[in-house]
Amino acid sequence: MRAMILAAGLGTRLRPLTEHTPKPMLEVAHRPLVGHQLASLATAGVSEVMINLHHLAEQIQAYVGDGSQFGVSVHYSYEPRLLETGGAIRSVLEFFEDQPFWLINGDIYSDFDFANLPKRLAAHTAQLVLTPTPTYREHGDFECSQGQITARGNSFVYCGISALHPSIVADSPQGEAFSLRDSFFRMIEERALYGQIHHGDWHDIGTLAQYRELANKFEGTRPN
Repeated sequence: MRAMILAAGLGTRLRPLTEHTPKPMLEVAHRPLVGHQLASLATAGVSEVMINLHHLAEQIQAYVGDGSQFGVSVHYSYEPRLLETGGAIRSVLEFFEDQPFWLINGDIYSDFDFANLPKRLAAHTAQLVLTPTPTYREHGDFECSQGQITARGNSFVYCGISALHPSIVADSPQGEAFSLRDSFFRMIEERALYGQIHHGDWHDIGTLAQYRELANKFEGTRPN
């Protein structure tokens, strides 16, 4: 099984922390976020991981290396110009060998068990992990009923974790920036977007307040 971690973002809402530290390298429970993610992916059976890079890329590469310390083989895609979520996947399409893969945003922390994600998907489909919209979010992302994402709405937010078939971006131009959300919205209309609900721990590291709250929660703990 292969996976991709989106780690290229600038983290502007977390400045000044991200002026010198990329978001995936922010520590929770004495370990960078990307370290938690790689360990969780390896435990679930992932063997190869692609990480896209841009902002302070050398720090992520220096920490992760070839991935052997986490039990995975890590590959890198450096973006001189940010390609956004969809463009990042499109630029490394060959890596997935036309097989489903797991995607995770590099700025989240969760106790989600990746073993619960599907390893097989039909072409042109995706399955997103959703969680009930937290109180600190002004609005949600989607409505979901019986495993089908039916509309944009406020009931659930996308956790930044998904299983995707790479064909969903195959028709998009190579080297152009575009958001994966555009593909998701189109797939809702095609009834090709599915969802599973996560009721456990999940944190979107979007603001300084959110990061500090999460870091304080795990203060004094040690990584597994």
